[in-house]
Amino acid sequence: MVSRWSIPLSTVLCFSSLLLFGQSPDQVAESKSTPAPAETTPATPSKPLTSEQRGDILMARKMYREAIEMYNQQQPDTAILRNKIGIAYHQLLQLDIAKKYYEQSVRMEPKYAEALNNLGTVYQARKNYRRAITQYRRALRQSPESASIYSNLGTAYFARKSYKEAAEMYQKALALDPEVFEKRSNFGVILQERNVEERAKFHYYLAKTYAKAGQTERALQYIRKALEEGFAERKKMMEEPAFTAMRELPEFKELMTSQPRVL
Repeated sequence: MVSRWSIPLSTVLCFSSLLLFGQSPDQVAESKSTPAPAETTPATPSKPLTSEQRGDILMARKMYREAIEMYNQQQPDTAILRNKIGIAYHQLLQLDIAKKYYEQSVRMEPKYAEALNNLGTVYQARKNYRRAITQYRRALRQSPESASIYSNLGTAYFARKSYKEAAEMYQKALALDPEVFEKRSNFGVILQERNVEERAKFHYYLAKTYAKAGQTERALQYIRKALEEGFAERKKMMEEPAFTAMRELPEFKELMTSQPRVL
């Protein structure tokens, strides 16, 4: 089975902060004040970057076409490379081509969870939620501890108005990663789908998810977002069992009586 790509993401894995250039001021000062040893060991020559590593750097710089060129130069070809090329085309909004590369990746490695998930995000972007759910479930069979895939699956259920199933998937995602809904990057091997049309209701369900997990501050934050985006059912909020422990909080009472500016 293909191993996970080891570059850190929003879930999920991310292309940012791949390399650290230069030194800190303290390091510079230290290098100036510390005398050089009488004899030094010759530095080991640095290993040249592979085409794949160069492609990763270009992805971090959002130079997607250049990254694709680099990935195509890497040999041998692998399912991981096909997935990365798919992501580059995905970022260019060329979904048909991205889908082709994700499918190639899955054919090369049928149990590659990241490619299965990313294929699901293409279907979800096209509002083919049934197929998106199928791909996310296939991905979860291979990677049952992935908070990002559970989050994507929840969002697909939400889009189909299957709110109970969506809430269950969000709870599982949050239990696996308390920061899963706060992550913003889309440049990793596993993409998170956040294109939610009923955004006010979506944030209301996230507020319930956080409240059930005991994360009161985040729950209040998403209640505010829901109200700012036009969620009008305040009575429903007041009666929601998930918010029982919050009802006496001054912040909650203020939200229930205030009139937030609708965005």
